[in-house]
Amino acid sequence: MRTSCRKLRPVCLLVILAGSAGAIDNSQNTVARKRPPAANQDAGPSNFRSDSTVVLVNVTITDGRGHLITGLQRENFQIFEEKAEQTVRYFSTEESPVSVGLVLDFSHSMSRKFSQLREAVAQFLKAANPEDEFCLIEFRDRAELSVGFTPMPEDIEKRVMLAKAEGHTALLDAVHLGLRQMKKSHNPRKALLVVSDGGDNHSRFSAREVENLARESDVETYTIGIVGRGEPILGEPELFRGADLLAEISEQGGGHYYAIDNLRDLPGVAEKIGRELRQQYVLGYTSTNQGHDGKYRRVQVKVRRSPGQPKLWAYWKRGYYAPMD
Repeated sequence: MRTSCRKLRPVCLLVILAGSAGAIDNSQNTVARKRPPAANQDAGPSNFRSDSTVVLVNVTITDGRGHLITGLQRENFQIFEEKAEQTVRYFSTEESPVSVGLVLDFSHSMSRKFSQLREAVAQFLKAANPEDEFCLIEFRDRAELSVGFTPMPEDIEKRVMLAKAEGHTALLDAVHLGLRQMKKSHNPRKALLVVSDGGDNHSRFSAREVENLARESDVETYTIGIVGRGEPILGEPELFRGADLLAEISEQGGGHYYAIDNLRDLPGVAEKIGRELRQQYVLGYTSTNQGHDGKYRRVQVKVRRSPGQPKLWAYWKRGYYAPMD
């Protein structure tokens, strides 16, 4: 499979979830809460004070080839908030229900790619668990919610099977709508999967507005671009270059950006993202900064390698906003 994964740096939710990527010291999803999670595994609820700010960080670990790495223990991780090391008090590898918004490009340029897109959606949904839920945002000249949250993956597949490709590409509006729709989800873990073959040429929202919203949200944002980097979009220089735009949205949203060099790779990449969402480490710490100032705090995750172990990459969201009184 010929795909490329841009190395990103995502962090936290409030309690927040978040993430980012880098070799050995990297991040992906973060959240800060006033009450502890339902702790299992290595640390129990008694490790958290009820009046403290608990930060949860979702972390994905891969090797240099993008293969998911499982089996790491709490002692393999170090976590820092604004360069101050924190004590990892909660550690979990248990899979938890996730709410996923699929944001799919149904513009005219996708007309010859629909068969692979449909297969990709089917492969992604194969990883679904009974408690997961999904919604569908589709975009052409405008973005619209075509399927609200449902625990039935087949509802999404049926809608995609009936969809037609036409119109322009309101990508930014679609991501904005998707992030707002995730506020109506029922599971604590939330993710967006965005698939597009080009840049934006028909949105009301700006790239900065959408990137800021992705940064502030507790939603992991994964994007798949079906267009080569640096390639002009429809020959119109005023349009956003799709690859760079998708990569930046993922970076701010604490997920990954995948560039597809071969359209046949699309279903496999979608399946990989489905597995990745369900094979993450969750690290929890009580922030040493107990201020409730609402400021943005940067989070960094480092991975301790065993002797002889190859270089590892960690992905998490790059920060979170502290609570306010």
